[in-house]
Amino acid sequence: MWFRRDLRLADNPALRAAVDSGDEGVVPLFVLDPSLWAPAGPNRRAYLRASLADLGQRLGGWQLRRGDPVDEVVAVARAANASTVHVATDYGPYGRRRDERVLNALAEHGIDLVRTGSPYAVAPGRVTKPDGTPYAVYTPFWRSWNDHGWRQPVGSPQAVDWIRPLKSVDLPAADPISGSLPPAGEAAARRRWRAFLDEGVHNYGADRDRPDLDRTSRMSVHLKWGEIHPRTMLTDLQARRGDSVRTYRQELAWREFYADVLWQRPDSAREYLHQQFANMRYARPDEQLATWAGGHTGFPIVDAGMRQLQSEGWMHNRVRMIVASFLVKDLHVEWQHGARHFLHWLVDGDLASNNHGWQWVAGSGTDAAPYFRVFNPVTQGKKFDPGGDYVRRHVNELSEVEGSAVHEPWTLPDGPPNGYPAPMVDHKQERVEALDRYAEVKKH
Repeated sequence: MWFRRDLRLADNPALRAAVDSGDEGVVPLFVLDPSLWAPAGPNRRAYLRASLADLGQRLGGWQLRRGDPVDEVVAVARAANASTVHVATDYGPYGRRRDERVLNALAEHGIDLVRTGSPYAVAPGRVTKPDGTPYAVYTPFWRSWNDHGWRQPVGSPQAVDWIRPLKSVDLPAADPISGSLPPAGEAAARRRWRAFLDEGVHNYGADRDRPDLDRTSRMSVHLKWGEIHPRTMLTDLQARRGDSVRTYRQELAWREFYADVLWQRPDSAREYLHQQFANMRYARPDEQLATWAGGHTGFPIVDAGMRQLQSEGWMHNRVRMIVASFLVKDLHVEWQHGARHFLHWLVDGDLASNNHGWQWVAGSGTDAAPYFRVFNPVTQGKKFDPGGDYVRRHVNELSEVEGSAVHEPWTLPDGPPNGYPAPMVDHKQERVEALDRYAEVKKH
């Protein structure tokens, strides 16, 4: 069993398939792939290390290898005299190429790569329009996805004979991280999910856009690493009713929609989904990008989000949209630069969700008519952080500013306190500039 983004025992169809076919035992393999490890960033590497340690303890130890999966998977499979290598299907651009290379290398030795299940309730490519073409807009995808449904979860395998035919490498030393990370592992995912079901899901619809309240589920990191399967979560939600439950199901569907879009258009991980936007006038990613990344723009809700990203490896979703809009539409920097920064710092960094979320904000993605939407960081802050608690939590210079005044510190009698910077741009002016640039593109 070659584990990847499925670090759990429960509801793991690929693992069940491996156990059912492995009369002489199963090798619990994880390959530290330099192509994925190096660009992950310290927070995601630290979390993966903790998750691997947690599951490894439950397995009684990993068969852990480091290097090109083509070499390492074949070496382990041959050493174990294995007839099959079991995986969950990877639908990402890199994962698809890697798995084809591994499949071909294994086949040279008479070993089969068996793909069972995926990280999604409904695998990419399954939900299509009546004519068989993929959906390009979320809402009709959501309806079809919901109608399609999904299989019931499978239980954990019992009494598995885990074997390790080769010497394992050690887990890499822990990276220095910028702050505190959430507890990792399957049990932690279950605890967090049960707490959300008991305390948060019924108010999710009303509270999910409020970063000051912190009422989101925080399940994204557990889904990223497969410590829980979305099918398990959707099954648990079936017994609950209400608009908030429906809204949460829709958020899970967004994750699956973006995975489907990326599977259909793997180039959209780096390139514009709608190529016309590649021709727009953009600013050079110079010191303004660094100012944004460091959380020193002079717009408190933006700076709070960017500092939360560095301190927690996570950012509230509403704030992700605000800071993305600011970079793309106030500073006129191409979305790829922001997406790359997010993937470096986010502990839940998921290529499909992250990069297509950025494209959605930038106006080049899947939204039907998004280009004229420019978030005003001041009004967004006042609306979704009305008392200023979120800003004060993350921007130390403004911790003593009371109430909603924290969103416009330049209007205070003595100006911004404690060296907090003035706004780096005039939002009203940059909004007009952004719309002018979009208008130029729309003409052609």
